[in-house]
Amino acid sequence: MNQKLLLLHGALGSKEQFNSLKEALSSDFEVHTLDFEGHGNRASSKDFSMAVFVGNVIDYLRAHTIEKVHIFGYSMGGYVALRLAHKHPGCIGKIITLGTKFAWNKETAAKEMKMLHPEKIEEKVPAFAKKLATVHSHNDWKEVMHKTAQMMHDLGNGKKITSQELTQIDHEVLIGIGSKDHMVSIQESRESAEALPNGKLEILDEVPHMIDAIPTEKLRSICVNFINNTIN
Repeated sequence: MNQKLLLLHGALGSKEQFNSLKEALSSDFEVHTLDFEGHGNRASSKDFSMAVFVGNVIDYLRAHTIEKVHIFGYSMGGYVALRLAHKHPGCIGKIITLGTKFAWNKETAAKEMKMLHPEKIEEKVPAFAKKLATVHSHNDWKEVMHKTAQMMHDLGNGKKITSQELTQIDHEVLIGIGSKDHMVSIQESRESAEALPNGKLEILDEVPHMIDAIPTEKLRSICVNFINNTIN
């Protein structure tokens, strides 16, 4: 039986962003994906929070009788993975994060929230607004954006993962960061990797934040090499 790997999507995304990666990894792992509440095809009236999304993963694992799973988490998905490992360590194997933001405070939260104004996006970037409406077909994409902004506010005002909590996560964790990621810094990624007892940092040359711009084979090799212990 192949090892199990769960792919967790980022903010404003859905499990559909992993379609090509899931297929590419299918010969290496038993691959699972899910929509967090309020994203994609999964409707929800709840506010967004790490606690809610961690609960989504636990419910999924129980529903599919999965005792232990490795996780690849993109952006927000990586944050959920680490919170999950801290709260429910027994069900998690190795963790890979990519483009996950760790440096949350009032200033960084405010900066991120400035980019989450549905009306401005609808006016200035209509193609992106149309894409979000398609991705979140069972939800109001504007509501998804408002809830995401509120969650970022909460992370910047006391609900982030602390450095002390990172030191309590014993899992093997690979913190991936693209050299051209303008949303997440190499410094915050390095500091988080160093805080983790078994953390490693991998800087991906010429890689931006958006996962759609990263070659599927590059993502596949990262997952396979780290989980199979071929990354030094």
